[in-house]
Amino acid sequence: MLDLFWTMLLIFCWVLWFFLLFRIISDLFRDHELNGWAKAGWMILVIVLPFLGVLAYVIVRGRGMSHREAKQAEAQQTAFKQYVREAAGTPDGTNTADNSVDQLHKLSELKSRGDLTEAEYAQAKARVLARS
Repeated sequence: MLDLFWTMLLIFCWVLWFFLLFRIISDLFRDHELNGWAKAGWMILVIVLPFLGVLAYVIVRGRGMSHREAKQAEAQQTAFKQYVREAAGTPDGTNTADNSVDQLHKLSELKSRGDLTEAEYAQAKARVLARS
């Protein structure tokens, strides 16, 4: 039973080690302030002397890892919000009240031309007003 425990502990440490190694490698490529030679030096150190290299990286640049991670998450959130705005039809971030006015104006034109019945107009108008 003790052998099974030690085997599981070693496998856990091995997986943890690779997780940390990949985190460091992704952090190296994420950092735009570090020049190419410094990145190459850290990569060589992490590959040639893995335990010492990872430990040194965490000590020297560990604090900045969280800042870079937060900055990337913020950039992804901003890109997602921009995508949602574009998909919703407001790419410039215009006020939805202005959009509602434009849509109501178009609906009234369609109704006056006879393209919409009174019931269709009322239903579309209720949808537009519910969104704003």
